[in-house]
Amino acid sequence: MMGATVAEPKPKEKVLTAKDFTSDQEVRWCPGCGDYSILKQMQKVLPTLGIPKEDFVIISGIGCSGRLPYYMDTFGMHSIHGRATAIASGLKATRPELSVWIVSGDGDSLSIGGNHLIHLLRRNFDTNILLFNNKIYGLTKGQYSPTSEEQKITKSTPMGSIDHPFNPVRLASGAEGTFIARSMDRDPKHLQAMMKRSHEHKGASFLEIYQNCNIFNDGAFEVYTGKETRVDEALYLEDGQPLIFGKEKNKGIHLDGLKPEVVELGSDYSTDDLWVHDEKDTFKSQMLVNFFDDPTIEDHLPRPFGVFCDLYRPTYEDQLNEQIALAKEQKEADLDRLLEGKQTWTISA
Repeated sequence: MMGATVAEPKPKEKVLTAKDFTSDQEVRWCPGCGDYSILKQMQKVLPTLGIPKEDFVIISGIGCSGRLPYYMDTFGMHSIHGRATAIASGLKATRPELSVWIVSGDGDSLSIGGNHLIHLLRRNFDTNILLFNNKIYGLTKGQYSPTSEEQKITKSTPMGSIDHPFNPVRLASGAEGTFIARSMDRDPKHLQAMMKRSHEHKGASFLEIYQNCNIFNDGAFEVYTGKETRVDEALYLEDGQPLIFGKEKNKGIHLDGLKPEVVELGSDYSTDDLWVHDEKDTFKSQMLVNFFDDPTIEDHLPRPFGVFCDLYRPTYEDQLNEQIALAKEQKEADLDRLLEGKQTWTISA
C-alpha cells in the first residue's frame, strides 16, 4: 500500500545466563568448600528470575561466606560483622524495588548478628537471607560456633564445648519469620528450588544451607548428604504431600495425637495415615522445626529439608511507604520551605 510504514522490529531483550553473574574476581575458598556449590547455584538461579541485573544487590557479613559478593557480578557490599541484615534493612526501606540478598554464616548471623537477624525477621523486610551453616568458625581457623554440637572439641574448646547449640530454623520460627526453609550444598537441584522459592516469597525469607567446611569441620552433615545414609536421615518436605522417606519410600511420619512417630508403610499404616505437610499451618511448622534431636521425642526422626512455612504478613517497607504517603497528604512536606520558614533559633555561647 502506498504510504504504509513498516514498524521496526523491537530489539530482543538479552537473555541472562550464569556467565552474566560471574565476576572477574578469582574465587578464593579452600578447594572442596561447600561455598563453591552455593555460589554456582546462585549464578544459575538469579538469571531466571526475570529481574534486571542492575536490580540485584548482595550484602554479606564477615566470614568465608562474606566473600561471595565479590564473585557475583552484581551490586553488593561486604559489610561488617553481624550487620549485613541491618544494612540490608536500610537499603530495602529506601529502595524497595531492589532484589536484596543477604549472605551470612552461622557465626556471623547467630552470634554477634543475632539481634539484627531476629528483628529483620519480625519486621518482615522483603529480603532473602541465605545462612551458610557449617557448624564452625572457618575463617578464623576452627573455633566452635553457635551451631556446634555439645562437647565439640575445637581450638577454643579443647575439653569440649558446654554451650547448647542453636537450631537456626527454630530460631527463625521463634522470631516469627514468614518463610523458613532448609537445604544443603550437596543437593544442587534442591538448593536451586529453595532459592527460587525464597525469591518468590513476599517478605523475609530465611534459607538455612548445610555447608561443608572440609578443612575445619569436614563431614558435619555427612549423614544427610551421603548416598547411603541420606535416604533414611533426610525428609524432603512437599506442600500437600504426606511425609514419606526411606530408600524404598516405605517410611513415614504419623501423628499420635501431637506426638510425631516413624512408622513403616504396609499392613498397619498407609499413606492415608501419614502427616500431610501444609506450609500455611503454623502450628505444625513449629513441630517440624523441632525434628532436631529433640529429647522429648522417643523416636529418632529424620531431618526435614524444604519449606517449613510460607506465610503472608505485610512487609515493613510497604507499610513504611504507606505511612510516608499518608503523612504527606496530612501535612505539607517541603524541606526547602521548612528550612526557609519563620521558625528560627539563636544559639549563643
